[in-house]
Amino acid sequence: MQDGHRQCGDWHRPSRNGSLTRSYSVTAKLLPLVTPSAKREISTDRALLLVNINQLLTLRSASGNPGPRRGPDLAALGIIKDGAVLCSAGKIVFACKTKDAFRDPWLKRNRKKIVEIDCAGQVVLPGFVDSHTHPVFVTPRLGDFEKRIAGETYEQIAEAGGGIRLSVEGVRKAGKKLLVEKVLDALHQMAEQGTTTVEAKSGYGLTVDSEIKSLETIRGAAAKWPGTVIATLLGAHVVPREFHGRSQEYVELVCKQMIPLVVQRKLAQFVDVFTDRGAFTAEDTDKVFDAAKKHGLGVRAHVCQLTETELRPLLRFNVASLDHLDYVSDGDIRQLAKTETVATLVPGANYFLGLEKYPPARKLMDGGAAVALATDYNPGSSPTASMPFVLSLACTHLKMSPAEAIAAATINGAWALRLQERKGSIEPGKDADLAVFDVEDYREIAYWVASNRCAFSVLNGTVPSSSAQ
Repeated sequence: MQDGHRQCGDWHRPSRNGSLTRSYSVTAKLLPLVTPSAKREISTDRALLLVNINQLLTLRSASGNPGPRRGPDLAALGIIKDGAVLCSAGKIVFACKTKDAFRDPWLKRNRKKIVEIDCAGQVVLPGFVDSHTHPVFVTPRLGDFEKRIAGETYEQIAEAGGGIRLSVEGVRKAGKKLLVEKVLDALHQMAEQGTTTVEAKSGYGLTVDSEIKSLETIRGAAAKWPGTVIATLLGAHVVPREFHGRSQEYVELVCKQMIPLVVQRKLAQFVDVFTDRGAFTAEDTDKVFDAAKKHGLGVRAHVCQLTETELRPLLRFNVASLDHLDYVSDGDIRQLAKTETVATLVPGANYFLGLEKYPPARKLMDGGAAVALATDYNPGSSPTASMPFVLSLACTHLKMSPAEAIAAATINGAWALRLQERKGSIEPGKDADLAVFDVEDYREIAYWVASNRCAFSVLNGTVPSSSAQ
């Protein structure tokens, strides 16, 4: 956990009657962790207190079972009625009932020194953890969009020169300043809809220089955004045109040049591979994962999106997350259930591609696998930054309950990034990442289709002005 100071910045939030709260510029020092019943002394610097929350979804584990949430635990939201949550220095201090918060001796003495927000019956939950995105691109793929409407498939478009390779040209030509602006804009859009943690992949460069540029772009945008960004090297997205017929040479380039340079410059925490027909084989993935592990990086994979791939060989690498999984066997589900590898489902891609088949979420969950949800934000198959929309799709098309979808988008998303000790639930000591929704019942978040009901987000203790207007 990070110590020190975090600047919260100026913010305004309209109340339900249209009046504005006062504007503060707050620098908070890290306070000792307390609960309302504790009699511990806390620093007198300003903290952030949210009160009168109709439903405070803490996502605390009721069972105490270790590992990502699965089975009945996935639907346990740890709801506190008429809740309150105190944050300081980017951390959660306590979460409890509003009446209990106001009884706290320290709070009584220091209430005038605290930035207090009356949530007036809204719903508060942990900020969404979007654990699969591709934000480094320049333009939308509108031609591909029209071709798909006319009946061409994802693979047909790719074979004709569209798809991923079409985005590569733009990224290779673009300057870093433009790319940073594009990524930062996407991060702001995500925060406005309740997302506070984002995994961001490279993958539209496919040369050593352009992949490094993409990861430096992610780092540059992350430095300007108050949320948390986890960078992933996706050099093995597809084989670039200049390596046509020489895929093994490209795999060697990823393993022997990209990965060592990324580690040297500390640009990524994970390495990803698109393991599927038309991209990379399981054997290619084995080589890339082996190189990543030898250099101390975590691994994750796009897999089983277009065709079934045996998962057992990949699981030996202690994979953080296997993503898409539209085609997965019963045997592989049983293997997944024995691990902490998360099955990250991205129904936004299935929706935008106009597919009838969606990931078998219920089959995965009933089989004991841990499931997360993510946007797969990208210019070709899922151009959405909205986690609430993904929750809607999860309920209507994957047949997940609203409670299961929320847990999959928060605590299990954190597990997919190995951030479960910091993210995904509202508990003392965890990062102060909150999403406040202007609804009375958490089920409305998924119910209101393609409608942003997020009132504002708190990202590492900061309320950005863009999300509080």
